[in-house]
Amino acid sequence: MKPAPFAYVAPRSLAEVLGALAGADDDTKLLAGGQSLIPLLNMRLASPARLIDLGRVAELAYIEAWPEGDTDAAPGYAIGAMTRQRALERDPRIVRDVPLLAEAVGYVGHPQIRNRGTVGGSIAHGDPAAELPAVAVCLDAHVTIHGPRGSRSIPASDLYLGYLATALAPDDLLTEVWFPTQPVRAGSAWLEFARRHGDYAIAGVGLTVTLADDGATVSAASIVATGVGGVPVRGTAAAACLVGARVDASGQLETAAVRAATDALRAATEPADDVQATAIYRRHLVGVLLERALPVACRRARARAVSDVSATPDNRTTESFRRD
Repeated sequence: MKPAPFAYVAPRSLAEVLGALAGADDDTKLLAGGQSLIPLLNMRLASPARLIDLGRVAELAYIEAWPEGDTDAAPGYAIGAMTRQRALERDPRIVRDVPLLAEAVGYVGHPQIRNRGTVGGSIAHGDPAAELPAVAVCLDAHVTIHGPRGSRSIPASDLYLGYLATALAPDDLLTEVWFPTQPVRAGSAWLEFARRHGDYAIAGVGLTVTLADDGATVSAASIVATGVGGVPVRGTAAAACLVGARVDASGQLETAAVRAATDALRAATEPADDVQATAIYRRHLVGVLLERALPVACRRARARAVSDVSATPDNRTTESFRRD
């Protein structure tokens, strides 16, 4: 099938985009990388009256350390909405300083998809089975939104309201995502399971584990699950089960803490039955994925704690779940 007829607008600057969005309603759609919207248009699951193509807005494609200089603000990276997903994989700063993001983006479709797909497009689309929205929630990322009411920044966790529903108004434009730098004594891991390479995950888990000064006790953790609810599921109770647990030299956590965390994460999910899997299977799977990902994150955290340096090795090692 082919899309229904629509008006086409191709602005070349942020100012032109905001001008085109003035007074927009649900009949206007933004086209970023097109990896989600184009199939919806072709199948006529979406039939907007007007399409605003962001592909020529070069000022929205960047990866910058932010804030810069000597400041008390938390360090991190500001990533423009039109930054291609493949750029995250290839940027050594992201691999070093935001390794969970670099690892998770490698699971997005295939290289051809990541060459076109954008960071802002995935974050704004809000598919609950997608990787980037879950990573943004896990890392406490913030998104910058421009609209007729001015510019505002909100936590990624406040962006998602339900299945493919976000806090973005029809005349809003997500322009930037800010991800914090991973702490020195922290390790992360992403693991998902799909029926075929490149498919959306039936379930996925991302996590970070931070160790105390002794390098052997969990001081903080963050866990998120994808594919098991209408939004990325933050495993707050599961993460709390890990705090205070001991980590041995091989990266293994205390068995009781792992069991409590997996049980808590399963309890936090509300998956649905569909043609890919039953709710019972997804709930069981998310616990298995967490159990497998935890020692990987802990080994990485211990390696960083022992070396006591801010730079981390490539987080996608053969011990993990690397793809192409």
